[in-house]
Parts: sequence; C-alpha cells; structure tokens
Amino acid sequence: MTIRVVVADDHGAVRTGIVMILSGADGIEVVGEAADGAAAIRQARALAPDVVLMDVRMPGIDGISATRTLVAEGRCDVLVLTAFDLDEYVYAALRAGAAGFMLKSVDSARLVESVRVVADGEGILAPQVTRRLIAAFAASAPPERPAGLDQLTDRERDVLGCLGEGLSNAEIAARLFIGETTVKTHVSRVLTKLGLHSRVQAALIAAELG
Repeated sequence: MTIRVVVADDHGAVRTGIVMILSGADGIEVVGEAADGAAAIRQARALAPDVVLMDVRMPGIDGISATRTLVAEGRCDVLVLTAFDLDEYVYAALRAGAAGFMLKSVDSARLVESVRVVADGEGILAPQVTRRLIAAFAASAPPERPAGLDQLTDRERDVLGCLGEGLSNAEIAARLFIGETTVKTHVSRVLTKLGLHSRVQAALIAAELG
C-alpha cells in the first residue's frame, strides 16, 4: 500500500526539501502541503492521509494544537518534525497524541523510515529525546496508576510491558508467540482502556510503572 503523507511546515524551502525526500521514496506519496496548522487540519480532513509530518512552530494554529485536533478526530497519525528539541515541545507533542517526534537534523533515510514506522502503527522518538525522557522519568516521583489499568487482561498487560521496552509489533509478536495482527488488536485495546491516543504514550506509562 502507498503511504499518503501531508507535509506541514511554514518554511517553503524546508517543506520543498521534505517533499522531495519523501516523493523519491518507494511506497510514499505526498498528497498535500500546508504552511500552518489550520491548513494542515484542512488538508488532513480533505485528503485523508495516513501520516501528517508536522512542524511545531507555525503561524496561527501551531503544530501541537493541530496535532491534538487531528488525533482527537482520529484522522491520521502525526509525526512531529522540528528543529527544536526543547523538552516543552517534546512533552506537549506526546500529550497531544503524536505518534513520533523527530528532529530536522535527521538524515533522509531515517526520515523516510520514520514515516514508514508511524504509518505501520508504531511509535518513534529521536534518540536525543529518548535519553532525556528516560532521565526525566527516573528522577520523577512514582506515577499514579491509570484508571483503566485494572481493566487490562493478562495478555494486554504483557503487550503494555513490551511497549514499555520499546518493542515493535513484530518483536512483540515474536516474544509472545502471537501474530502481528493480534498484537495490533491488543495495542488498540490497551490505548482505549487507558484513554490514550498513541502507543508512545502507552510506552511512557509502562516505563514509568516499571
């Protein structure tokens, strides 16, 4: 299947460069471009992309607000791509439900792979961001138990634990001796029961809970 992508970035030259990279990759089609959050929302509603590649700092509706809207509407997955790796942006993007957070310094191959990973229902974080998140959680107070945690079945708890280790669907399937389609079903149920929007959020909760 072809992965349909909308690229949202207020810098025309940067946006053009991203479009060129993605358009040159097999199995990826850039179906729309947007220069601000409002346009990104309109494009996603009209074109039904699989992934929106979203900048953070944009005029009008910013990337975080646009991400929150698209995720709440269940329109598509959002991969945040920004030049700024400030903690406030990372946390805001993940709370908004972004499926991934990458920096614009990423090389072309990694960018293409990140889009494919997110389109496949996985989550992805820039290595620099991952290290800081782990350090932040290690220094934080013990988290509260999510309200829906007791609703999880034993198998769903197993899947949640695997998410906390950063395993992909294929790796979870291999560890638990189940099919990838079954893994995706369990992940979806875990997100629903815990009231989460992305597997990255679930992974962070699992890591916090140990």
